[in-house]
Amino acid sequence: MSKIPDDQNFNDEEENFAELLKKEETLEKGTIKEGLIVSINENDGYAMVSVGGKTEGRLALSEITDERGQLLYQKNDPIIVHVSEKGEHPSVSYKKAISQQKIQAKIEELGENYENAIIEGKIVGKNKGGYIVESQGVEYFLSRSHSSLKNDANHIGKRIKACIIRVDKENHSINISRKRFFEVNDKRQLEVSKELLEATEPVLGVVRQITPFGIFVEVKGVEGLVHYSEISHKGPVNPEKYYKEGDEVCVKAIAYDEEKRRLSLSIKATIEDPWEEIQDKLKPGYAIKVVVSNIENYGAFVDIGNDIEGFLHVSEISWDKNVSHPSKYLSVGQEIDVKIIDIDPKNRRLRVSLKQLTNRPFDVFESKHQVGDVLEGKVATLTDFGAFLNLGGVDGLLHNHDAFWDKDKKCKDHYKIGDVIKVKILKINKKDKKISLSAKHLVTSPTEEFAQKHKTDSVIQGKVVSIKDFGVFINADGIDVLIKNEDLNPLKKDEIKIGQEITCVVVAIEKSNNKVRASVHRLERKKEKEELQAFNTSDDKMTLGDILKEKL
Repeated sequence: MSKIPDDQNFNDEEENFAELLKKEETLEKGTIKEGLIVSINENDGYAMVSVGGKTEGRLALSEITDERGQLLYQKNDPIIVHVSEKGEHPSVSYKKAISQQKIQAKIEELGENYENAIIEGKIVGKNKGGYIVESQGVEYFLSRSHSSLKNDANHIGKRIKACIIRVDKENHSINISRKRFFEVNDKRQLEVSKELLEATEPVLGVVRQITPFGIFVEVKGVEGLVHYSEISHKGPVNPEKYYKEGDEVCVKAIAYDEEKRRLSLSIKATIEDPWEEIQDKLKPGYAIKVVVSNIENYGAFVDIGNDIEGFLHVSEISWDKNVSHPSKYLSVGQEIDVKIIDIDPKNRRLRVSLKQLTNRPFDVFESKHQVGDVLEGKVATLTDFGAFLNLGGVDGLLHNHDAFWDKDKKCKDHYKIGDVIKVKILKINKKDKKISLSAKHLVTSPTEEFAQKHKTDSVIQGKVVSIKDFGVFINADGIDVLIKNEDLNPLKKDEIKIGQEITCVVVAIEKSNNKVRASVHRLERKKEKEELQAFNTSDDKMTLGDILKEKL
């Protein structure tokens, strides 16, 4: 186990630490000393470190404990510490000693030409005067007046860039300024941005940050934004799927906004435009092999193999109109054949279809069925006017008036989604690709049952159930029979009441339309005819001659 870093200048391990304990030394605050751990009190959480003569300092064990809770130093181990206070038992710190050594090494590295040198680090602490910023293990001081940060916000953990403005060798401190960085950076960004805009060749940059709207790339010390629409010729893409922080990318400057100090970069500008390649090679109607690259609620994107994506709308996936989600039919990475239905190189749009390479379900249905066929369908949708039945790839309409003989009944009140119904094909509309169905034509109609009991000129009796402008309806043997206004004589319409019994004669039975008409007027004529016929056939009838003979 390494107890002392290699870059710490300790005395020879053979030095006699017993001699050090005998020396009486005056310790100043801020002194870095090579000490010896003389005791460890794990219960109280501290160790005593001899720092010269009889002076022992208290060291928190947390400073020499690793992430697993194991002590890095043991009793009698030599250790370097920073003396924070004077006295017989001063406070000492191992971490401050290491930090101070790193600061001192950085100061020596900077030399005299340190001013406006740029560092990037993270805010790790805060005190009355400002913030502590750590960069590559070295701590810097950022005063509040040079921070350009709001006082009422929590900035711990925030990454910043700043310029070195002062070095204090005696107090082992380096002061930085974020305010100065903005001044220096704005000037440099303008100069570099103009240089990049004039460049004809791509330049290499490093990805510094990834956001949903693009990636920030550092080029020659300045940052520019590659908008997500400038990453690929495919169009807007998700930056996280293509890059990670630290990646090197080739970019080209495309714009600089001096007012907002924003440099716009492009990655796709460094790549040959694939749309020019396919412009003369692909046409609408061509079938091509593609790979599903992304799936959304509204459709899928497919890769045609040269950094171009086509769009497969959800309506072009299947002839089935009830596609709930594209993932029910496709998966990312799946290879499929599609048909190009629209290609627009100017606007970089390519639309494809999967279903158009398969037979249209209506055509398949129409080749296998004809009007009059009886089959079963499953209720897929219910509406106010009827129900749509799935017939295996196509839907047919069962209208309310074709579902029941009773005109007041509705499908939505008698069926539910998933019900299987036996129906008859009434019509196949090839032009509009529509199928009309009927359920009522598979059962005997009320009119047909009525016709089995009554014929034309049969006398019937029923109660008035409704009075309309054009006539009166009576209910006879379970069906409504219409008596038109002109057939009511000798009855007076304004004297007729609901529930009134009316006797009439059947004048028409329309089985196909499920309608029956009757007439009171014809009944009267029928009675007169029957009376006259009865009179003409009677043995007691008198002729005109008999009457005259009696008179004479």
